[in-house]
Amino acid sequence: MKFHAICENHLYSKAYSKGKRAVTPTVAVYVLPDLKAEALRRQNPEKVRINRIGLTVSKKLGGAVVRNRVKRILREGLRQVMREHGIKTGYLIVIAARERAVTKKSTRIARELTEALSKLGMLRDAL
Repeated sequence: MKFHAICENHLYSKAYSKGKRAVTPTVAVYVLPDLKAEALRRQNPEKVRINRIGLTVSKKLGGAVVRNRVKRILREGLRQVMREHGIKTGYLIVIAARERAVTKKSTRIARELTEALSKLGMLRDAL
């Protein structure tokens, strides 16, 4: 599944400041209701609500190769969570990688994303 990316910096800032947050050792997840969700639903050919996803990986974690690898692992972990549990739609979701994410596999990241999203009440089937 292709993700709809958050492209504007002000949306990241808004999610950080006003969104709900859940933190695990490898990721921090910020969730905020998307005010533009209804307009995006109307533009979508399938007329379904979508989430806009933002991934952030700091330069503190390493060079470009390391950061891109972590982003790929985060995307795959999020895909696993969406396949297994499903995520509520109509939200801005920002996932920030933490230092321990560099050494983890996608299955571990998926477990921690599931944990964080369940704390935020974002999973369709509650754990």
